Amino acid sequence: MDDLVTERLVLHPMTLGEAERVVAGKSDSDARWAPGYPTEGDVSAATRLLSTSAISGDPQPFGTYEIRRRDDGRAIGGVGFHGPPDVNGSVTIGYGLVPSARGEGHASEALRGLLLFARAHGVTRVKGDADHDNIASQRVMTAAGMRPAGEDERVRYFEITWTDTAADTDPRP
Repeated sequence: MDDLVTERLVLHPMTLGEAERVVAGKSDSDARWAPGYPTEGDVSAATRLLSTSAISGDPQPFGTYEIRRRDDGRAIGGVGFHGPPDVNGSVTIGYGLVPSARGEGHASEALRGLLLFARAHGVTRVKGDADHDNIASQRVMTAAGMRPAGEDERVRYFEITWTDTAADTDPRP
């Protein structure tokens, strides 16, 4: 599967070998990791990719993507799907960045790229959530076009829906 490219980022579909290295915390000679990569969230996503692949095969294109800066190729985080679309065309997403890459709009840009990809592949709804005190993550989803869709005692839920899945240059409805 090809990389997804945005203005400043490359969303690289994580391979099983890359996932194994992330879980082990050991970069190969070709991998360029920014300081702090992988985070706990990246390790969790790589572990989920390995588990899913062992049970039902490679989940791509609805798997995990490494977020890499285009200018230096360094991995600064991850974004991806928690699984393939359900029978209603709905998926759940997650994302995260190393601390040194936060606050520069990278997460919103990566999420917008993933939303465009999802829309182009027939997804009708994308869901996500953020802890109540994680205002930055809530802003990321809002900036990418997702809207609040409820909350419980732990998290606020966000989603974006489309009735027409034809992708354009803006994932927002």
